[in-house]
Amino acid sequence: MKIIRYLDSTQQTKYAALEPDGSAREIAGDVLGEFSVTAKPADVVKRLAPVPPTNLLCIGLNYRRHAAEGKSPIPEFPVVFMKATTAAQHPGDPIVLPRRLRSDEVDYECELAVVIGKTCKNVSRERALDYVLGYTCANDVSARDWQGKWGGSQWCRGKTFDTFAPMGPCLVTTDEIPNPNALAIRMDIGGQVMQDWNTDDMIFDVPWLVEFLSGSTTLLPGTVILTGTPHGVGFAQKPPRWLVPGDVCNVTIEDIGTLTNPVVEEAA
Repeated sequence: MKIIRYLDSTQQTKYAALEPDGSAREIAGDVLGEFSVTAKPADVVKRLAPVPPTNLLCIGLNYRRHAAEGKSPIPEFPVVFMKATTAAQHPGDPIVLPRRLRSDEVDYECELAVVIGKTCKNVSRERALDYVLGYTCANDVSARDWQGKWGGSQWCRGKTFDTFAPMGPCLVTTDEIPNPNALAIRMDIGGQVMQDWNTDDMIFDVPWLVEFLSGSTTLLPGTVILTGTPHGVGFAQKPPRWLVPGDVCNVTIEDIGTLTNPVVEEAA
């Protein structure tokens, strides 16, 4: 099932199931609990990020070719950082380049996002996908200057500016994606392909990540896990390819769709 979250004409937030013809039917109940698809057509005025994240857990250096392009060793354990939930952005809405805390080195990163559907703790990799509701596209936008030079050796400052976690365009449930580590993933900016690879290059696959992140730690429904990016990011281009106003980022993942976000400057 492909699920969207949206605003209707009365500005209420609702969920709906997409039909093959592009229409949508309202969902009754809670997609993070019990829900059912109704026969009522959805009154979709604006699509939203597929879930409002309760937590945004992110994995760095999780593709072999990406680690190599950054001249980083293959990690022994997942490299974990977090984004503030306020970094979430809707499909179609802009990525805003920071100007109050200025960055001129804002990078793109196409990623597969995993949405946890049930509370879990200390789950095994064999049962990990039982706790996953589904998958969506994400862009782990990163201010590399704040990440590497001015962030006090931590990544969070450079990763968690407003709008730095676009997600969408829909949530695809696990029954439609039995193996999340066999999906083509691509980033193009204004039609120029920058990243084009496959999730089978992950160092730590999705079940491993859920097992690891739930170790001695409760993952709440609505937790979003960004699983890392393949090679081809902006800092590795020669010369570096930073995002600028007027760019349009398109993240496409097989069996999910395309997440599109324009790039603008923060207002003075």
